[in-house]
Amino acid sequence: MTDEQIFYSYSPFIREYIYSHGWEKLHEMQLEAARVIFGTENNLLLSSSTASGKTEAAFFPILSQMYDNAPQSFGVLYIAPLKSLINDQFGRIAHLTDMTGIPVYHWHGDVSGSHKSRALKNPSGILQITPESLEAMMIRRPGDVPRLFGDLRYVIIDEIHTLTGSDRGNQIICQLSRLSSLAGACPRRIGLSATLGDLDAAAEWLSAGSMRETSAPIPTQKSLRMRLGMEHFFINNHPISSETERNIAETMGNAPQDSEKETDGDAENKGGETFSLDAGFEYAYDCVRDKKAIVFSNSREETEYVTATLRQIAEYRGEPDIFLIHHGNLSAALREDAEMKMKSDETHAVTCATVTLELGVDIGRLERVVHMGAPHTVSSFLQRLGRSGRREDPPEMMMVFREEEPLPNAPLPDLIPWELLRAIAIVQLYIEERFIEPPMEVKCPFSLLFQQTLSILVGNGAMNPRRLAERVLSLPPFRYIKKDEYKLLLYSMLKDDFIEMTEDGELLVGLRGEKLVGSFKFFAVFKDSEDYTVRCESSEIGTITSAPPAGDRFALAGRVWEVEEVDVPHRLVYVHQVKGKMEIAWPGDYGEVHTRILERMCEVLREDTEYPYLKPDAAARLKTARKVAKNTGMTERDILPIGGATWVYFPWLGTRSFRTMRRFIQKNSGAFGLNSLEFNGCYFMSFKLERGDGEALLRHLAGVARNGIDKEELVGGTEAPAFGKYDMYVPGELLRRAYVEDKLRTDEAEKRLAAFQNKPQRTAVTDK
Repeated sequence: MTDEQIFYSYSPFIREYIYSHGWEKLHEMQLEAARVIFGTENNLLLSSSTASGKTEAAFFPILSQMYDNAPQSFGVLYIAPLKSLINDQFGRIAHLTDMTGIPVYHWHGDVSGSHKSRALKNPSGILQITPESLEAMMIRRPGDVPRLFGDLRYVIIDEIHTLTGSDRGNQIICQLSRLSSLAGACPRRIGLSATLGDLDAAAEWLSAGSMRETSAPIPTQKSLRMRLGMEHFFINNHPISSETERNIAETMGNAPQDSEKETDGDAENKGGETFSLDAGFEYAYDCVRDKKAIVFSNSREETEYVTATLRQIAEYRGEPDIFLIHHGNLSAALREDAEMKMKSDETHAVTCATVTLELGVDIGRLERVVHMGAPHTVSSFLQRLGRSGRREDPPEMMMVFREEEPLPNAPLPDLIPWELLRAIAIVQLYIEERFIEPPMEVKCPFSLLFQQTLSILVGNGAMNPRRLAERVLSLPPFRYIKKDEYKLLLYSMLKDDFIEMTEDGELLVGLRGEKLVGSFKFFAVFKDSEDYTVRCESSEIGTITSAPPAGDRFALAGRVWEVEEVDVPHRLVYVHQVKGKMEIAWPGDYGEVHTRILERMCEVLREDTEYPYLKPDAAARLKTARKVAKNTGMTERDILPIGGATWVYFPWLGTRSFRTMRRFIQKNSGAFGLNSLEFNGCYFMSFKLERGDGEALLRHLAGVARNGIDKEELVGGTEAPAFGKYDMYVPGELLRRAYVEDKLRTDEAEKRLAAFQNKPQRTAVTDK
């Protein structure tokens, strides 16, 4: 279809919408989407930059078809991961369908009962819903599914990069398979995202169980334009100097592809006063002063602290408190108030936020994004950067790094600014390679398997075991789960009274299962935010949002703790204190870091490139770190002595591979008397050797790994690593298999050890 044919294939009200908004032409993705939707029966995956018109690209042709041939039930099911995203899109789509007679309904926990009743009474048009509300609907109204979705034609899944490789995403795939079976419909699926690292993998996930091919148009790569800056501060440093304040007012520091410059003449403090609470927070404050901006943090705890600190600075300076807050544990009213004020063009407002504002909620034109510390992924960096710079302006971000100044006699790893390195690596990977992390496949989602078993039994009533197994294991996310493993789970559920068997040999929901399913919390597969209490012997240390497995470490109350035991029923984590420090990483709030990022961090230390986006103190901090790296040889040698019998190992591996390497070392170092193993994230590990040296240890490990690393041998027979929401109800044997399959990765560890043995110079282990 030509561009003109596509335009005239739209219904008149769509063409009028385009005229009224002054569009001179359709965007590339809008044309490609129309060709797929009008010209094929395929699913469609749209991946293009923020504000590129993906929503309109999907809805223009779909609404045209619905206008000409109205469905006899809900015709479009729009699934989004956040209530705020649904609320935002509800207004946009309702405006688009105004005067057409096509109704738009939204459905989640904050929507009024009267609105939901209208949707149930007149199931037509578009239904926007969260995965949890869809689960509740299928459990509570299984008999209504054919009436509600019998003529369902399209399922649109927004922000799918947040869903692929997760229990929540796999829950959606299960729901769509079950819905098609119950309703007798075979809707086409459309996935939307601004950041996908592997289109083929995402397309395969989207099409699972749909019996349709997925078309994934590749967008034309555009030249990079961004304004980016990074500045570094030592905590409890001196107040901001006048020179530093002038730096804030100067150009933000551009990416190599962007020659634009930006000035900000309003960054001076009132009356020249300074506030000595924390120089890093003062800098962040002045970056957003008199602007409409978002300040991102990596956890809700840090977001709360940042908000309180910025408000404190405003009060001290006698300036207006324009600071709002937005995260998933706030009330709907507070979140919606922040969104409304950010959309207004009449006021300056700054919202401190977590991932809840990372996604595609329309909050108007932002002047700047500030990020406290570094994001964990390239994808997250791009999503957060893309919140600013709409309407033809380049996106703009300032990253602020705060670090305790290391003492002169600090051990080698403490001399390196790991978070600053990670930020540089993330930016450079995208600038140089357009690298974005590929989605990870989950092979053993036993927590989801437990939930879907109960959900299907509630919706269907009693079922014999064979029929239940066929029904459940036929769902695409469970294709790797063996029948014997499912039988073990069913036996456990019978034993624990989540299900029971009738005299006729059929299974139905048991007393504990009824209690579980009866709570609204059952519909979600992500963990609730109920905190775990951390105890060290008889002392209570504090709380964390979710429990890491035994052996993992986290920072709390200014110290580092290693997990000894997790008491899930009583929500207790028993720990002991270990030496060292690590960046704040609240368990449950951070994602995995890809190996390519760690490798690029090593290159950042090794090379002498000057990055134009580094501000003076950040550039000076990197220069110092590079000098340390050169003098110690830490980027050229895998392992180094750091005093006495202590060695430090830099494997430059991502989260899964680092975890695998750590366990492999612990298991195979008996002859060397390895003890006191310490680690920080996946940056390094240090340990003491009673016999031999570190290089001999790595040569020994390389020899052991020559024929491959057996992942199963790395997990103890009594371990029960729990990550999923319902893992506490899953037999330990199955949890160990899930840990082996989904939390460990051997190929990169094997290649790293082989490279050490065969070459003095490190080689990359990942495909670029």
